[in-house]
Amino acid sequence: MELPRIISVAVVEDDHLAREAIAALIEGTEGFILGGAFDNAEDALRGIVDSEPDVVLMDIQLVGMDGIECVRRLKEVLPHTDFIMLTVLDDEESVFRSLSAGATGYLQKDASMEEVLHAIKEVHEGGSVISPGIARLVVGSFRPRSEPGLTDRENEVLARLCDGENYRSIAERLFISANTVKAHIKSIYAKLHVNTRAEAVKLAMRDRLV
Repeated sequence: MELPRIISVAVVEDDHLAREAIAALIEGTEGFILGGAFDNAEDALRGIVDSEPDVVLMDIQLVGMDGIECVRRLKEVLPHTDFIMLTVLDDEESVFRSLSAGATGYLQKDASMEEVLHAIKEVHEGGSVISPGIARLVVGSFRPRSEPGLTDRENEVLARLCDGENYRSIAERLFISANTVKAHIKSIYAKLHVNTRAEAVKLAMRDRLV
């Protein structure tokens, strides 16, 4: 009868207590073995290449090189190793950068120890794991976004904001007063659900509103 294969797991986490807790969990659970614990990406690059673990639990916010870049580099030399991001970050950019770098799992740090162990087993068996909140974010990003309902004049103002023009320049070009420009921008912010010019421009470029 073939014995179940022991899963080697490495941990990259700069928080000492969190790293020690996860390492102790791995070492104390039957069927798992600790393949190294590192507090920065630079040490992890060397140590993980040497130990070749089956699965790596990777924090994103590390001092120096971040965890996403570390995954990207390790995946190039260890294509069969699976990487699970274990992080507090839940924004679209972090999620998609991680998946693009080669991560096969993305868990938030409030995941239970049982969920972490299940995730390790899941990716080792060829699956992928994503926290429910992250899954909703990923699904939502593929849904068509409804039009914000900007007027023609608001679209003109938004386009000039994206071109880097200031209020005075916009007023002169559109032959309206600066106060009218401010009123249009206030309406634009409300319809786009943003609070700053930078957020408005980012959203306009992302959703191709201009």
